[in-house]
Amino acid sequence: MTPVQKTISPQAWAGLLMLALIWGGSFLSVHVALEEIGPLTSVAHRTGWAMVILWAYVLIRRLPLPTDRRVWAAFLVMGLLNNAIPFSLMAWGQLHIETGLTSILNAATAIFGVSAAALFLADERLTARKTIGVGIGFLGVSTAIGLNAFKDFDLRSLGQLAVIGGTISYALAAVWARKTLGHLKPQVAAAGMLTGASLITLPAAWVVEGPVSLSLAPQTWAAISYYAVVATAIAYILYYRVLALAGSGNAMLVTLLVAPFAIVLGAIVLGEALPLRAYIGFAILALGLLILDGRLIKPLQHCLRRA
Repeated sequence: MTPVQKTISPQAWAGLLMLALIWGGSFLSVHVALEEIGPLTSVAHRTGWAMVILWAYVLIRRLPLPTDRRVWAAFLVMGLLNNAIPFSLMAWGQLHIETGLTSILNAATAIFGVSAAALFLADERLTARKTIGVGIGFLGVSTAIGLNAFKDFDLRSLGQLAVIGGTISYALAAVWARKTLGHLKPQVAAAGMLTGASLITLPAAWVVEGPVSLSLAPQTWAAISYYAVVATAIAYILYYRVLALAGSGNAMLVTLLVAPFAIVLGAIVLGEALPLRAYIGFAILALGLLILDGRLIKPLQHCLRRA
């Protein structure tokens, strides 16, 4: 039996919009930090400080801690797939493409997530609706990137592909989380995941970009504080609350709402101007996500039954 999708309450809408604004601003803050520090160092700061805050939250709330060593090994893999790889790829990608375009391509996470779930989870097979939604979503991503990215392959093309690589890693992380961490409190899973990520990103940044410095410009610290504390630690806690209020299907709307905030902030603060194909691609991608969600199909089916 297909679960009934929750109605979005005003409180849930407020949470969704707050999350979208927070995550939309993260692309701008990462851009600011990258003016002084390297991509891996920016990620090391992000996972490290967010880890500290989330463990403090877990301890204050006295949430039960895992004792099985296999769970801690799963945290390491989860940190690699959900933080270290995607954060690093997207930060590197932002060196070569606009923040707004990064956010548009990031919205493809749900498309790849559905595809990965169908490949690795027996109860998440592709239905006709999901297949149509995924196909339209891929068309939107291709449109946003543009055919010239494959014809005239350069650093900009690589930047876009790096962001797409990050979304694929997010999708694989969702499958891994369901298989290994579904029994844990989400806040504990998030803290453990960030611990695993920090064990990877801190030495990686040290080897590739040198010692992680704390002697940074005020604007860099402001950017790090925003994307590590607000857009990672606090946003994870807020996301789980919104998830409980709105349901997983409705929570997917965040992926659509983030991009407009990021685009506006990029245009106002950085003076970014995206090509028309980026907006067309986002519109097509949004259509695919809404079909995946069932938000367009269900009203049509209801009308056909009444006709």
